Amino acid sequence: MSFLDHLDELRIRIIRSLVAIGAGMVIAFFFYDRLARFVLGPTLATLPPGSQLLILRPGEALSFYMDVALIGGTVLAAPFVMYQVWRFVAPAMYAKEKRLVVPFVALATAGTIAGAAFTHYVMFPAMIGFFATFHSPLMKFTPSIEYTFELYKNMMIGMVVVFQMPTLVLFLAKLRLVTAGMLWRHFGHAILVIFIAAAALTPSTDPWNQTAYAAPMIGLYLISIVIAWIAAPRRGRDTSRDGSGALRLVVGAMVLEGARRAPGRRRPSW
Repeated sequence: MSFLDHLDELRIRIIRSLVAIGAGMVIAFFFYDRLARFVLGPTLATLPPGSQLLILRPGEALSFYMDVALIGGTVLAAPFVMYQVWRFVAPAMYAKEKRLVVPFVALATAGTIAGAAFTHYVMFPAMIGFFATFHSPLMKFTPSIEYTFELYKNMMIGMVVVFQMPTLVLFLAKLRLVTAGMLWRHFGHAILVIFIAAAALTPSTDPWNQTAYAAPMIGLYLISIVIAWIAAPRRGRDTSRDGSGALRLVVGAMVLEGARRAPGRRRPSW
C-alpha cells in the first residue's frame, strides 16, 4: 500500500470508531441518571450528610451528563474500536508479532479496568473526604459539579496510565530493552520513585494513606518483573541455540578446510 492508501485506511478506521462511540453515547444517554449516580456515589458518600454538588453555570449540568454519556459510550464501543485498531495494524505485522496481540490487549484492558476501579472506589473518595474535613462553621464545603468531575477525570486518566506498567514492560521486554534482572536490581530506586509519586497524589500527610496509594504501584512493579521474566526465557533459549548452532558450523568449516589443505596420503599398493 502507498502512503496515501495508508492514510485512507486510517481515515476509514477512525470514522468507523467515531460512529461506534457516537452510537454508544446515544445508548448511554438514556441511562444518564444511573450513570451519574454511579460516578458520584462514592464521592457523595464521603461528604457531610445532606451535602450536594453545586451547579454554578447554566450549562454545567448538561455538560456533566454529556461527559458521562461519552464515557459510557466509549466503554460500550471499546471492543469495536480495538478491532478497528487491529485491522489497521495487522497487515504490517509478522506472524510471530500477531500472536502478541492477545496478551497486549488483555493486559491493557485489565490495567484500564483496575486503574479506573482504584480511582473510583479508593483514591478519589479519599481525596474528597480529606478536603471535606476542612468543613467548619466559617467555611462550608460545597464543591461544584464541574470542578469535581474534572478532578475525577484527570485522576482516573492518570491512574489508568499508571496501571499500564505491565503492558509497557511486556512491550519493552519483547524489544529486549528491559529484563527481569534489570528491573529487580533497580527495585530500590523504583520504591523511592513510587513513594514520591504517592506523596504527590495523596492529599493528606498521613503515611498510612501514602502507603495505601503506593501499594498498588509496588504490586504492579512486581507483576512487571514476572512478566519480563516470562517474556525473556524463550527468547534467551532461542538465542543460545542459534549461537551454539553457529559455533558448530564454524568448527565444522574449520575441520573441512584443514582436511582439504592437508597433504594427501598415499594409497597403499595391493
